[in-house]
Amino acid sequence: MIITLFRCLSLYFTKYNAFKTKYFLLLSILATVSFTVQAQKKIQQIVYKDTIRQLSEVVVTASRTPESVLKSPISIALLDNKTIQNAAAPSFYDAIENIKGVQLLTSSLGFKVYNTRGFANPTNVRFVQLVDGVDNQAPHIGSPIASALAPTDLDVDHVEMLHGAASALYGMNALNGLVNIFSKNPFEYQGLSFQQKTGVNHFNDSNASVHIFSESSIRWAKVFNNIFATKINFEYLTGYDWISDNNSDLNPNGNASLNLFGNDNPAYDGINGYGNESSNRRNLTLGGKRYSVARTGYMEKEIADFSLRNIKGDISLFVRPIKNWEIAYTYRFGVLDNLYQRTNRFRLNDYSIDQHSISLKSPSIQAKIYMTHENTGQSYNIRSMAENIDRSFKGDDAWFTDFTNQFNASTNTGKSVTEALQLARSQADKGRPQPHTADFDALIKKLGDINNWDIGAALRVQSWLYHAEAQADLTQQLLSNLREKWGLNILTGVDYRTFEVVPDGNYFINPTKPDQNLTYDKVGGFVQLTKLFLNDKLKFNGALRADKNQYFDLRWNPRVALVYSPTGDQNIRISYQNAYRFPSLFEAFSNVNSGGVKRVGGLPIMSQGIFENSYFKTSIDAFQTAITNDVNKNGFTTAQAVVKNKGLLKKNDYGYIQPESVNSFEIGYKGQWFDKRLYVDIDFYYNQYQNFMAQVETNLPLTASANPDSIAFALNDRTKNQRYRLWTNSKTTVFNYGGSIGLSYRVYKTFMLSGNASYAQLDHKTTNDGLEEAFNTPRWIMNVSLSNRKITERLGFNINLKWQEEFLWQSSLATGNVPAYSTLDGQLTYALPAQNLTLKLGGTNLLNNYYYNFLAGPSVGGFYYLSATFNL
Repeated sequence: MIITLFRCLSLYFTKYNAFKTKYFLLLSILATVSFTVQAQKKIQQIVYKDTIRQLSEVVVTASRTPESVLKSPISIALLDNKTIQNAAAPSFYDAIENIKGVQLLTSSLGFKVYNTRGFANPTNVRFVQLVDGVDNQAPHIGSPIASALAPTDLDVDHVEMLHGAASALYGMNALNGLVNIFSKNPFEYQGLSFQQKTGVNHFNDSNASVHIFSESSIRWAKVFNNIFATKINFEYLTGYDWISDNNSDLNPNGNASLNLFGNDNPAYDGINGYGNESSNRRNLTLGGKRYSVARTGYMEKEIADFSLRNIKGDISLFVRPIKNWEIAYTYRFGVLDNLYQRTNRFRLNDYSIDQHSISLKSPSIQAKIYMTHENTGQSYNIRSMAENIDRSFKGDDAWFTDFTNQFNASTNTGKSVTEALQLARSQADKGRPQPHTADFDALIKKLGDINNWDIGAALRVQSWLYHAEAQADLTQQLLSNLREKWGLNILTGVDYRTFEVVPDGNYFINPTKPDQNLTYDKVGGFVQLTKLFLNDKLKFNGALRADKNQYFDLRWNPRVALVYSPTGDQNIRISYQNAYRFPSLFEAFSNVNSGGVKRVGGLPIMSQGIFENSYFKTSIDAFQTAITNDVNKNGFTTAQAVVKNKGLLKKNDYGYIQPESVNSFEIGYKGQWFDKRLYVDIDFYYNQYQNFMAQVETNLPLTASANPDSIAFALNDRTKNQRYRLWTNSKTTVFNYGGSIGLSYRVYKTFMLSGNASYAQLDHKTTNDGLEEAFNTPRWIMNVSLSNRKITERLGFNINLKWQEEFLWQSSLATGNVPAYSTLDGQLTYALPAQNLTLKLGGTNLLNNYYYNFLAGPSVGGFYYLSATFNL
């Protein structure tokens, strides 16, 4: 019934073209407004408090019940509305970056990913993002599409960030952290608000001229008879994205046996070049030597559209039928045009995601049901686009034949090897489509609409997430005597979740019922006990969760925590918890052909027969390298070298995918000193990860013979074996540890000096099978800021210096070191009370020192903006 209800709502609200046109027109009008008009006021008076005072406020995310942030049983950070407004950042989403222990990955100006405590990647399925307690992940990948479903800046009330594991209360995926973004309730904030933010970027950028950024927003909220309330939010954002242009060679030793390096390497594979990867290379015997040769490919900046356009909004209806009861319905939507990175880089065009939710809140019971629908629109895979533009004018066989013939002809006329290689590529590339021409653009449009990555590049996925949950505080009313007599609180909850995806024939298939949508579900529940001891100075918190996925056994997740508070301002905590995640839809069911490599989900119904009969690509690479050396240096024929080196081939011994888990231990301290002028927040943690979900690369020989020689010859011939990337689990147990410290000190009157430092270190591994998730985290990240919300009655400021240490980035797309970088951010606010106007002038990376925070990601330069607020 729930699914049927949500589908009916979805059909009504997602008449996409009409919907987009109507609100695009409204928000375009807003874009002409050069200032922010804000007629928004809180029903209850807002009293200015400095940062230190705010730290004693209440949070709900750590235990799913209200409690002091100082006495939380696990590490949690709070960004209240005043802190966000005064942040040296253009939006609340950017302000999260400066919380202690947070690592930021920038895939795009409009797409940022956060992580805590290590093992980062641009599609962070180990980090959960909630909005008002509602998961806003994109269903098919299992992680959020940045802030697509997050509130607008006008509607954010506060943000709560959990560092580390949180599965005991929040279920799957919350291994590394969780952020809960709370929007403004219309019963407390009502009125009409407009916001315009204008900025510029790409100063001194060799790849782009200066471009204008614009973000226009509207919020309206109204209360009727203190029983009904409604609010509406819309936002329209345009700009020009950061550009990825890293030319470093990922295959510098591809022809080391022939002393061909740098520009002379015919197997060059630039980090942000696509169409020249491993699957686009062949081993050619030229002049009696064996060469590794790649097709030419294209750079990302030659293929991708860097225009940025994001639209989002929401509409909510609230009812308070009786005292302390509230029922709310919310519809959220986002439409995106920007860049995004997973295993490959993607251009999102008309990507849409929308969500319906219904919630109930009472003193003892809370319940939610929601549905999220995702449609990838006209998006495309940049790598597949590059590969198939190359193949559109000449197939691989013809291209490598032309290369070979020209090389032989050139060397026969006395040309040197390097000259012959250059002439061979020039000849093979004759007629190749040239970037930024009308024919090239038409080809991008054509291939971007072909949903088969062997011949096209389209990303065409439609998926849904259906979720229902309820929680009850049993000691609030039903068992109130336990609370009154024993000081015991009991919270329990249940949830049910189903994923559904349309088999598109390229990304997903239904292996058992091809004509039906694919579904994937789980059910779970938890119980949490909280008890006070020692005259309320010692708080015990214990939780136990159980979850059952249709393909996996029951999983148990405990959490135990103690908080000791000798005084109200001094709090010490210690905790242990286990967290887990089931495979996402993509990890479980993907069935993608991409450049001759098939990526297959790890469930037995997807990959049975492949795991058992395939061979490790690493062993095949070693096998082929040995053959090359024997042919080039030892005078062997290819056949002789194959027979000699076949013992290097190793059969795949990994199994089908299983859930991933972490055991996390934490100790921490929160306290206030010197008449609450100094706030201290310290945490240390130690984690043990098991069953990392990863992809193993294998080749399946296309031969009916079990003869080792036959298999070896097939694995040396690219046309006689099929390449796979299979989702499985690492056999390695990985340990990591770290800690962070945050300090805030009111140095003089209302001047605040704040700083934080986080340390993360990979400790050790039980083995090293090469499949464990890459750590991808700098050891040190530091922030220092000086701020004052009110230097005078009109003027405020905030400056923030961030530094991040160099670290090793490892991924299937690119591996190498990410250089250290530092950024200086700042803002000035100026209020004009008589005109009810407040201006905010600011910038991030003020010194415009371009950097990237992960390999293959874009170069990020200075961003400078101006916003204004008019208060009635």
